[in-house]
Amino acid sequence: MELTPSAHLDTFARDHLPPPERWPRLLFELPELAYPERLNCGTELLDRTLERFGADRPAFHDGDGGVWSYGELRDRVDRIAHVLTTDLGLRPGNRVLLRGPTTPWLAACWLAVMKAGGVAVTVLAQQRAPELAVMAEMARCTHALCDTTVLDELLAARVPGLRVTPYGGNGPEDLLALARHRSGPYEAVATAADDVALIAFTSGTTGRPKGCVHFHRDVLAVADTFSARVLRPAPDDVFAGSPPLAFTFGLGGLVLFPLRAGASAVLLAQAGPKQLLAAVERHRVSVLFTAPTAYRVMLDELDAGTAPDTGSLRRCVSAGENLPEATWKAWYARTGLRLINGIGATELLHIFISAADGDIRPGTTGRPVPGWQARVVGPDGAPVPDGEEGLLAVRGPVGCRYLADPRQAEYVRDGWNITGDTYVREPDGYFRYVSRADDMIISAGYNIAGPQVEEVLLGHPDVVETAVVGRPDPLRGQVVVAYAVVRDGVPRDSVTAASLRAFVRARLAPYKSPREIVFLDALPRTATGKLQRFRLRDPA
Repeated sequence: MELTPSAHLDTFARDHLPPPERWPRLLFELPELAYPERLNCGTELLDRTLERFGADRPAFHDGDGGVWSYGELRDRVDRIAHVLTTDLGLRPGNRVLLRGPTTPWLAACWLAVMKAGGVAVTVLAQQRAPELAVMAEMARCTHALCDTTVLDELLAARVPGLRVTPYGGNGPEDLLALARHRSGPYEAVATAADDVALIAFTSGTTGRPKGCVHFHRDVLAVADTFSARVLRPAPDDVFAGSPPLAFTFGLGGLVLFPLRAGASAVLLAQAGPKQLLAAVERHRVSVLFTAPTAYRVMLDELDAGTAPDTGSLRRCVSAGENLPEATWKAWYARTGLRLINGIGATELLHIFISAADGDIRPGTTGRPVPGWQARVVGPDGAPVPDGEEGLLAVRGPVGCRYLADPRQAEYVRDGWNITGDTYVREPDGYFRYVSRADDMIISAGYNIAGPQVEEVLLGHPDVVETAVVGRPDPLRGQVVVAYAVVRDGVPRDSVTAASLRAFVRARLAPYKSPREIVFLDALPRTATGKLQRFRLRDPA
């Protein structure tokens, strides 16, 4: 596929795309997917929406009672864009690392990077210095905008050549202080529809992250397929959810979809189940995005004596992990709402199989979203008969493009994206999840690479060898369990286990730390020395 001439002066991201023959086949069959050659998704999401619905409509709620109108949001975004280009020297195509809790300011920074023609690399606020250093180096980030509350870990990463600008502080070099001196409309860079807009990192099964590259048109395509055709939001909807903006699930559900529809979103720095329920009642939230784990916890809260009022809800989306049929039925029985199940992937930006309203069949994920195709294939890539297990293969208007990564050849085969999930296609076209096909642990919606946790544990002086697996858990889907062999003389007790968990938390995001550490004399291996992970996953 031939690319449109780029507006980027820094062409690193485009230069490190996989070769065209390694791309999946892309589908643009829906008329709304016929985007023009020049397209800036920041302009489309903000300026064009403001023109359609007016500047006074609410865009973001900060969770504490503050409301940003579309007009205020555009003013702040344009000021930040002016700072990026005038004060910080951002050139179109430069990669900008964005780090902070989920707030309107983080979303404004993301939109400003889009309008300035930069490439957003949004990372989790929980991630530690070693993780940040790897991602910043892989993406060759030149700039960073970081909330002052999580600044220390980014500075500790000591990324060479990275210009870090904090926001939310009191100093004269704070982004918001600089923005106060910049005003007036910002003329967005006339990016190509296939210019790179963002690089989203996802964990690989080896522990080394993969940079998923997405274009400006991709950002709009997920809003114009899943959101427009399945979710069907209205301008008066109020969105809320738990996934952070570093997850494309959160970026879509809390920024892209509401802005594309002229709706508003509640952006919560803390978005656990209790905080979500409180926000639903306080802000009259109508569209909710979270993982099955949170819905199960919220059911317990709703059954308590002082249950919050959830009568404003009309759409509840579940993704990030498999939605058990029992959870679906319990939520429906308690609220009368049909959970919209879905499967997405960072590689494909958002949800591509789902169903809503009367099309929902509990216990299945759904059917391909309009604009997408899916099938179940065997090891040879050929479709398997309905009712038989195989690998899920998907294609649509967005496809996997890893940043300079040989694993592209594993994910894209014969023009299809192979997600790594085992599925069954029912004879009537519904897709039913079976399991993950690789060693990825999915816990409460977080993807956790066991080998990455193993590598950290092996850095502890008391650990001789270790294996990390996921164990089924009724609340989180899976929990991280580490099996460890420790040196002679080291107590195999709760004190040592706590020390090892703290060691991991100091080096990786806390959600990757093992929930349980089991001490063994030796790990189970074959006669040739190959680790038998299946014996650890099912100790029985």
